[in-house]
Amino acid sequence: MFGFLKKNAAETPAAETQQPAEQSAPKLSWKERLKAGLSRTRDTLNTPIGELFTRGKIDDELLEELESTLLMADCGVEATTWLLDELRAKVKKEKIETPDALRAALTELMTQLLAPLEQPLDLNHPDQSQRPFIIMIAGVNGAGKTTSIGKLAKQFQQDGHGVLLAAGDTFRAAAREQLAEWGRRNDVTVIAQESGDPAAVVFDAIAAARARGIDVMLADTAGRLPTQLNLMEEIAKVRRVIQKAEPTGPHEVLLVLDANIGQNAIQQVKAFDKAIGVTGLVVTKLDGTAKGGVLAAIARQCPKPVRFIGVGEGIDDLQPFQAREFVEALFGQ
Repeated sequence: MFGFLKKNAAETPAAETQQPAEQSAPKLSWKERLKAGLSRTRDTLNTPIGELFTRGKIDDELLEELESTLLMADCGVEATTWLLDELRAKVKKEKIETPDALRAALTELMTQLLAPLEQPLDLNHPDQSQRPFIIMIAGVNGAGKTTSIGKLAKQFQQDGHGVLLAAGDTFRAAAREQLAEWGRRNDVTVIAQESGDPAAVVFDAIAAARARGIDVMLADTAGRLPTQLNLMEEIAKVRRVIQKAEPTGPHEVLLVLDANIGQNAIQQVKAFDKAIGVTGLVVTKLDGTAKGGVLAAIARQCPKPVRFIGVGEGIDDLQPFQAREFVEALFGQ
């Protein structure tokens, strides 16, 4: 195992290529970065919507075309049907006639749909005398899981919490190296093994966190597809071992989702929830996809709190999800 890892300015990160934005570039606000990050989904929605909204007539044909547009953004059939049914009722009840009023109505309905997902992560342990607060992180390879752990560790540190990382992905050497680099950058202890049982690594990490008075422990786990039942059982074992080491844990089970997978996110949420009891989502790479409407699909088909969303490579480009802020960025407001 290796312990306290300090950042070495002379080192070049081996496995982690994501870097903060250029220091000389003007620092954009999170709202500006979110709006820029959602540009591809916004283009999917707003190009056809913009054309629809310039026709000056709200009729069944316009609403049918709007339905196709929402489906193209991967909002899913259930969410799209709900949005259109509610929009038709709103148009009739409020006598909506202008494009701007229709856009505003759609914005309000999308916000209403996503609002239940807005539940910020609360690091307050039910019993403050019992630390650490244990967060188990899951997701398929390539979803941005290990990178998200590093970003979250930095944020928790900035909020004044002591943090420890458990490199539970013992099947992939690059994952351990990547997590180790985040440890060096952030001066965070990383508990790891060159090989062995992921559950044993996490068990040791909990003991180390207690011994050092750590506030928050983030446990990485091996990426796997939900169809790999034997590997899903392995991650379920990690959860059981956490519960043996700390009967109240894990206190949060985060599933990291790559927004590029669109509707496949629904299957991932359901499969991982069945195996490990997902309590929250981290949706990454929204800046690289036109499928940002998948959050609407999640809201209707498998509602789980969206704790964080990611729209860039910088350390600050992973932020708590806020429904209205997200929807306004989505429609360019």
